[in-house]
Amino acid sequence: MEGLLETALLYDFYGELLTQHQREIFEDYSLSDLSLGEIAQNRGVSRQAVHDIIRRCRRQLEAYEEKLHLVGKFLEIKEALTQIDACAGQLAADPGLSQESAENVLKIRRLAGAITQEL
Repeated sequence: MEGLLETALLYDFYGELLTQHQREIFEDYSLSDLSLGEIAQNRGVSRQAVHDIIRRCRRQLEAYEEKLHLVGKFLEIKEALTQIDACAGQLAADPGLSQESAENVLKIRRLAGAITQEL
């Protein structure tokens, strides 16, 4: 995986599996946008040590995803819900839709939205 969004998702799903020290450094770098030098200075370690920890964290997070596929499943479910909502929207636009069917379409859209919010 690549990019900030994927890194953030990996961290959201698997960050608790890192040690507290790893989490703090990874958060400083990824979430707080501190430079390697700033993190090293704040923590009293070398810039290379910070770089190694961040690289190791990324590898660990990616390894968890390779085994568990939680982020991949999350993204698939989110996409499926988007498609369900789009299909329901198309049905709702049908002028010949009965009142009962229109209510069911509205329920489907609400449920898809509620599930998306829970994710």
